[in-house]
Amino acid sequence: MDDSEGSFVAVRRISQSLERGTCHSTSAEVVAGSAAWIGRGLSCVCVQRRDSDARPSFDLTPSQEECLQRLQRRVDVSYDSTNPEHQETLKALWSTAYPGEELHGLISEQWKEMGWQGKDPSTDFRGGGFISLENLLFFARTYQKSFQDLLRKQEGDRALWEYPFAVAGVNITFMLIQMLDLEAENELAFDILYCITFKLMDQQWLEMHASYMDFNAVMKSTRRQLEREMLLEDSSRLEDLPSYSLLRR
Repeated sequence: MDDSEGSFVAVRRISQSLERGTCHSTSAEVVAGSAAWIGRGLSCVCVQRRDSDARPSFDLTPSQEECLQRLQRRVDVSYDSTNPEHQETLKALWSTAYPGEELHGLISEQWKEMGWQGKDPSTDFRGGGFISLENLLFFARTYQKSFQDLLRKQEGDRALWEYPFAVAGVNITFMLIQMLDLEAENELAFDILYCITFKLMDQQWLEMHASYMDFNAVMKSTRRQLEREMLLEDSSRLEDLPSYSLLRR
């Protein structure tokens, strides 16, 4: 096992009929590619359940179980427009995205500039919950160059009708929640994977010469590409994914 530092992600591709977030057990078919990703950051096993198999289960260490539960609790938190912490996080997103530009209120026409559907961003969080706001803020603070490039559509030959940035971000969180069952010792791995996926989505958008009405097709293409990258033999850490190289701090 490679002991080099990195953010590890574990992906369990289990039949959609199984409840998301539960851990069951058996041997499951290991997907072609990496049999297992194990590291100090995020432990993970890549498996795909056959219809004939019993329900898969994984033995987690106490630290993995604790971190997985924390991540699942994050996923379960809905955005609450009356919660002071949520309000402050939304304000922090604005100040990080537009430093030096005063925000006139949590309900303001200014939010449309970021790509929310209306003047009240709280109405757009239903699909992704509070974690989708946390993901956007993490992206803005951690990979500032990539975040600003996407926010301001500064790369590539852009369409006349572009995807709305913030709403796209909520959709990416929702897609990853549906797609992944994470077993983590470093829950930031989910946030980093979010940033990778956002950049990958924009790359797919440009390559497909997409416009607003093509957004769902771009999201499907992004998911397929992300799955392919995760199954590469030499991808044992998030930093090994080809799309990780798209990020700029």
